[in-house]
Amino acid sequence: MLYLTFVFFIIALVAGVLGFTGIAAGAVEVAKILFLVFLVLFIASLILGRRRRRTVNR
Repeated sequence: MLYLTFVFFIIALVAGVLGFTGIAAGAVEVAKILFLVFLVLFIASLILGRRRRRTVNR
């Protein structure tokens, strides 16, 4: 999912350089949403991973 964030970021940069501001704005918004989803899932996996390790070791 982080890969898709970078892809949309690159698309936004290229579109912005070429002058397609509408496409660039859309790609930036998609990249922001994908990054936030990735960040939430990453933090959730860290928390759940620590919780599982503690119960297994005891």
